[in-house]
Amino acid sequence: MPKGILYVETRPATPEQEADYNKWYDEVHLAEVVSLPGFAAARRYVPVREDGGPFVAVYDVEADDLRQVMRELNTALSEGRMNMSPAIQMDPPPTMRLLELTTTYPES
Repeated sequence: MPKGILYVETRPATPEQEADYNKWYDEVHLAEVVSLPGFAAARRYVPVREDGGPFVAVYDVEADDLRQVMRELNTALSEGRMNMSPAIQMDPPPTMRLLELTTTYPES
């Protein structure tokens, strides 16, 4: 079964909304995404530099068709099945990249 990651860069809508953004992401959004078929786990990363770089979420994806996993996520978003927060910046929209695993070192 193919494996990959969904790499997502996001930002709080405003600096004042960062606490709400983090609470929503950690307590609501990660669980909603991982509940969808094909998503196995999720991790979040915060910028180390103080230049306001993006926050990053990495979702582990395992499915026969990785693209279908993304179609399901996009459908859930467009149908309103995901609780989106006004604390997340949507202009510009989050950067999302689906990447398929090619090599593991050392092999497990």
